[in-house]
Amino acid sequence: MKSLSEIKTIAVAGAGTMGAGIAQVSAQSEYDVWLYDVAEIALQKGKQLIEKNLSVAVEKGKLSEEEKQKTLSRIKTTTAITDLKCDVLIEAVLEKLEVKQELFRKVAEVNNNNCILATNTSSIPITLIGGGLQTSNTPTSNSLVVGMHFFNPPHLMKLVEVVSGKETSPEVAQLIFDLSKKLGKHPVMTKDRPGFIVNRIGKLYHTEPIKILEEEIADVETIDALMEASGFKMGPFKLIDLIGVDANLNVTKSLYELMEHEEKFKPSATQQKMVDEGKLGKKSGEGFYKYNK
Repeated sequence: MKSLSEIKTIAVAGAGTMGAGIAQVSAQSEYDVWLYDVAEIALQKGKQLIEKNLSVAVEKGKLSEEEKQKTLSRIKTTTAITDLKCDVLIEAVLEKLEVKQELFRKVAEVNNNNCILATNTSSIPITLIGGGLQTSNTPTSNSLVVGMHFFNPPHLMKLVEVVSGKETSPEVAQLIFDLSKKLGKHPVMTKDRPGFIVNRIGKLYHTEPIKILEEEIADVETIDALMEASGFKMGPFKLIDLIGVDANLNVTKSLYELMEHEEKFKPSATQQKMVDEGKLGKKSGEGFYKYNK
């Protein structure tokens, strides 16, 4: 079991908004970083997003140009999973159990089962993800699997939920807690329950406003304005557009299943229609609002 001081290299799987943001904060904290994705175009976009975020920080005087360049120099990109020799892997791939399990099996083999496997899942039980390691040719102890749930955008949001599955080693959970602090985050420990803490509470911030919209009680702008006037930094519809209408819907579906179809977590037909039409929020140029791409 490594100590915090022995962690030198962090690999991040998935170069979307979450993965790129996690890679950025890791590199800014002076770790060597591998950013992995199956698609080269995704890696290019991820690196561009990181450079854009860092440039904004320079413009605001929060970062020097030298620090920006040093951060970028610490990040290497790859489409080859065999390159991911690391002390900690943080995955931010598709929110599908079998995809995460396969990724962890392969990375465990690359590292001879000597790598902490952290998942950024927002809804899939850590115990289920860890269970997939036992089908590997070289089974890995699922004591090395832990939840490390960042929030969007990771380079700005401070909270990280550190989630322990049934088999997660307490030492592994504590190490990821300490690592989160070193990344400049505010970590909290939580048990492996559907939605963990934030999504269990926060999901209603998304589902109830959509119901209000569907019942024609108020429109999108009115609901957002009301919630922002009540002290929330961002209205629910602006937040869904930022997260991604599709990503938000997928989490809702997962939580609905895990909560045994509890009515208050039921996915919205309105959201499903938007996803079918390609209205995915800011990333597509249109969601509940329209954006200039």
